[in-house]
Amino acid sequence: MDLGISGRTAIICASSRGLGKACAMALAENGVDVTINGRDENTLKSTAEEIADLTGVRVNAIATDVSSLDGQQRLLAANPAPDILINNNGGPPLKDFRQLDRQAIVDGVIQNMVTPIELIKAVLEPMCQNGFGRIVNITSLSVKMPILGLDLSSGARAGLTAFLAGPAREIADKGVTINNLLPGMFDTDRLQSSTRIQAKMKDISEQQMAENRAATVPAKRFGNPLEFGQTCAFLCSAHAGYITGQSIMIDGGLHNSVM
Repeated sequence: MDLGISGRTAIICASSRGLGKACAMALAENGVDVTINGRDENTLKSTAEEIADLTGVRVNAIATDVSSLDGQQRLLAANPAPDILINNNGGPPLKDFRQLDRQAIVDGVIQNMVTPIELIKAVLEPMCQNGFGRIVNITSLSVKMPILGLDLSSGARAGLTAFLAGPAREIADKGVTINNLLPGMFDTDRLQSSTRIQAKMKDISEQQMAENRAATVPAKRFGNPLEFGQTCAFLCSAHAGYITGQSIMIDGGLHNSVM
């Protein structure tokens, strides 16, 4: 399917690896020039070269922390009026909520709620003026289903979801959409890290812990990041203009509900 976005431009935050990288790759495969971002310069450079070699699109690589105002300014300087914005950012590590002090809570809210709102504000008017814009926020299944130890991340991402529910409807007639993708357990560095932690806590091997976790998913496997990226690309396509204000779970059926 031709997604109708060849020649468009996109900013994809936290995209040197994992789900962000998968989204950047999927957009690039559809002819979108991408501005990617990460904090590790070597990893970011490698990802930029990989995307450019495989797709032939123009790739800007901005090594910075997107949670900082300076980092956001550097990202926007590279592409001040993108057609597509993918909000993504690392979340707070697994931690019992009783161990969180005030600063940790503030930092978590900045990472997973304030930062995407600031970036949306920065790119929204050009999108509305041009009559086309796609904004996708990568949040988490934990917005719908509690995950022990991720209370801060869950709360901040749920706050982002609630905050944007109104704006998504307010600008729907401008050709601009805002949607959220809620990943379940995808085979990424973050999942592998949490699996190691849980294996250590239960005094079992990492392989056994991974098998135990995958067994809880009705699909009986972890998600492939490429699957996630392709779904993201469709939401950014010319065919998805009537989808807005939605939170779409990609979790292999893990969230057990009727709707």
